[in-house]
Amino acid sequence: MNILHPQFVTDSNGKQVSVILPIQEFNDVVKELEDLEDAYDFKIYNESKTEDNGERISLSDYLIKRKHNNE
Repeated sequence: MNILHPQFVTDSNGKQVSVILPIQEFNDVVKELEDLEDAYDFKIYNESKTEDNGERISLSDYLIKRKHNNE
């Protein structure tokens, strides 16, 4: 990630309330966050595939089973 050059907006008490970034830095941050989200989603997908035992249940059977478990 590139070094950021933020500018802070403060309220009348001097408390920082907002940040201003140059548009390219903002776009770089958004792109990096999207890439991280994609990598996380891919990791979760792969983990779910390795844990899949092939067992399936219909939605109606699941709802019946869930109702009985909650009684």
